[in-house]
Amino acid sequence: MSTMPTLTLYNTLTRTKEDFAPLDSANVRMYVCGPTVYDYAHIGNARPMIVFDVLFRLLRHLYGENNVTYARNITDVDDKINARAFERWSRQRPLLAEMRDLTEGTVAQFNKDLKALNVLDPTHTPRATDFVANGAEPMDMVRIIDKLVARGVAYAAEGHVLFSPSKMDKLPGAPRYGALSKRNRDDMLAGARVDIAPYKRDPMDFVLWKPSNPDTEPGWHSPWGFGRPGWHIECSAMAGALLGEQFDIHGGGIDLVFPHHENEIAQSCCAFGLDKMASVWMHNGFLQVEGRKMSKSDGNFVTIDELLTTTKFGGRAWPGEVLRLAMLKTHYRQPIDWTVRALQDAEAMLIKWGAALRGSGVSFHPRSEPSAQHADVVRALADDLNLQKAITLMHGWANEADRADFSNAHFLVAAGRFLGLEPQKWDRRPSPATFEAVANDTIEPLIALRLAARRAKNFAESDRIRDEFVAMGIVLKDGKDADGNPTTTWEVKR
Repeated sequence: MSTMPTLTLYNTLTRTKEDFAPLDSANVRMYVCGPTVYDYAHIGNARPMIVFDVLFRLLRHLYGENNVTYARNITDVDDKINARAFERWSRQRPLLAEMRDLTEGTVAQFNKDLKALNVLDPTHTPRATDFVANGAEPMDMVRIIDKLVARGVAYAAEGHVLFSPSKMDKLPGAPRYGALSKRNRDDMLAGARVDIAPYKRDPMDFVLWKPSNPDTEPGWHSPWGFGRPGWHIECSAMAGALLGEQFDIHGGGIDLVFPHHENEIAQSCCAFGLDKMASVWMHNGFLQVEGRKMSKSDGNFVTIDELLTTTKFGGRAWPGEVLRLAMLKTHYRQPIDWTVRALQDAEAMLIKWGAALRGSGVSFHPRSEPSAQHADVVRALADDLNLQKAITLMHGWANEADRADFSNAHFLVAAGRFLGLEPQKWDRRPSPATFEAVANDTIEPLIALRLAARRAKNFAESDRIRDEFVAMGIVLKDGKDADGNPTTTWEVKR
């Protein structure tokens, strides 16, 4: 019986790859920052959802499906949400109820998007508004803020409560503020875009609680007056309530390292008297669109729903499995350029894998459990989610799959399912534009192999490759050049 490989993960806190050792192997715990649901999620929001979905699948494989707890939050209170809720408020019910109704629609759309991307449901999907001042919840935001005030690292001022990083650095046993982002004070001041307010004792102090106008803003009653939480305290409360004061992995986009994750560490460690919040901090890289930062003003802002259902990007709608594979082809820590060509490449790859399964005779609807996995794929993913190596293995199996050997095709199917790329969705025809865009990478090499087989009079191999093209929806036309040498042209079957 083969032994499971050691899982190594890159820890942003230490800037090194480390062997992963869970605090409790019977309850491996991971928290990932989810979206703020004031509008439909954009494609950048999808990247951490897909990356940490793969890690969730891997952890369940290594430690057991029932031994992994994954919490991914929903931020459903923020100034943009508040403003939109007020615009539609009829004053016939509480503003909080209006805000809840507003976010229900965007949460439902987000869940629909993730289903199309084949992202598994986490163990918990907490909503921030359920953890503000819940009398039944021992780790709600108000109680944690109260602890921070009692410990002398937070103070009330003009209806606000603020956290003081300078006080944290004097608290015995607490980590150094800035240890995660590796920034000095001047860099942190610039990066936080701090609000220089008269009630602050220090420009670095950040908000835990702020007052709300009961006539125009939602809020909750607290010891400091009617108000609402700051952004950072939300995740400290939800993670603490669902995973405990300390847990194994905290993930999110690289843009969250500072100030959000730095402030989470400060709050949680000072409130609970600990030297760490999570053992491993993981962050996926930035996403840009067609070589530029995504923004509405530049016209390259695209939502997941638009990619799935409209012709806004590349003149067509894209299947969810194509979006997922395009995301997985770049290492999670590297920046990714979201381009039409990248989607075309991903689609052609899936089509090729589908053709390999058709040629091998292996079913697109596997009976095996997705946890049944080739050891080389598990080793690749256990090396800090080396998806590129796993995909290279799948390429090799697709190239070697044939009617005489089913094993490679079965490996391909199992690996696809493990990565959330369900094989039954590979049995499809591409658009002509996709094939024309990737002809040099995908089609021409196969034609060269078939021409070589024809010259060698290996007609069985020539016919096999022709059948593969037929399965892909491509028509080949054979002929000869002026010297009598065999030639082949191709076109997409209409």
